[in-house]
Amino acid sequence: MTLQVLLNLLIGLIWMLLNDAWSFGAFAVGYLVGTGIIFAMRRFFPAPFYGRKALAVLHLFLLFIVELVKSTFVVIRQVLRPRLNIRPGVFRMETPLRSDFEITLLAALITLTPGSVVMEVAPQEGVMYVHAMDADEFHGSIMESKRKFERAILEVTR
Repeated sequence: MTLQVLLNLLIGLIWMLLNDAWSFGAFAVGYLVGTGIIFAMRRFFPAPFYGRKALAVLHLFLLFIVELVKSTFVVIRQVLRPRLNIRPGVFRMETPLRSDFEITLLAALITLTPGSVVMEVAPQEGVMYVHAMDADEFHGSIMESKRKFERAILEVTR
């Protein structure tokens, strides 16, 4: 995959050289042409086409943004109530992710969404302990987010 990205950057630079236009637009056009060339020649590379991983990373990023906005509105609704009626709690989450990078990424994504914090991770057992601002309301949404994040992380890493 790294070879494909470097080759695509080289094609973009050569495109700028041949067109004698040193601008971002010329490089972007050359990069797109290079992407098409590499896609057409993908069977000659030992690794799968890198565009698939790039789309998986973009999907994970957009999924995180959506979950961030949703949980932000839930926290805002909780905080702006006339009476603060929350029950904080800690619950256990199991994950099928095994590598350190995958577990760390999942823990970071869950922690970055408002209303939840990963307190402890036991990677050998594949278990995380999560503190939720309101355990009753957040448990279901955190578990749903976790499932979505896990699928997206597996697409990116495997």
